[in-house]
Amino acid sequence: MSIRAQGLRTWLWQRLSAAYLAAFLLFSLAGWILAGPWDYVRWRALLTDPVYAVATALFFAALLLHGWVGGRDIVMDYVPAGALRFTALTLLALAVIVMGAWAVVILLLAQIT
Repeated sequence: MSIRAQGLRTWLWQRLSAAYLAAFLLFSLAGWILAGPWDYVRWRALLTDPVYAVATALFFAALLLHGWVGGRDIVMDYVPAGALRFTALTLLALAVIVMGAWAVVILLLAQIT
């Protein structure tokens, strides 16, 4: 099977994004549990750390990619071809774009405030 095989690339993206999401969540959860109680100052300090900020941005990118691939596969499998499928995919794409913009705003506001 070649790398150009239908669906192999999206399957790989889905698995890679899931692996990153799981690793990030486990690492973050362990850090949060070991660090004790959290308040606003600690959250802000964590999000202004460049390494954690980049890791968090990658987390949101992986989350959006994972959601797009999964949602797209569901639409492609269960919505008949034509205008309805196009509309569903367009709405899904717009939702992913809006959520991505929202994540960027949140991360940028954490850096500048």
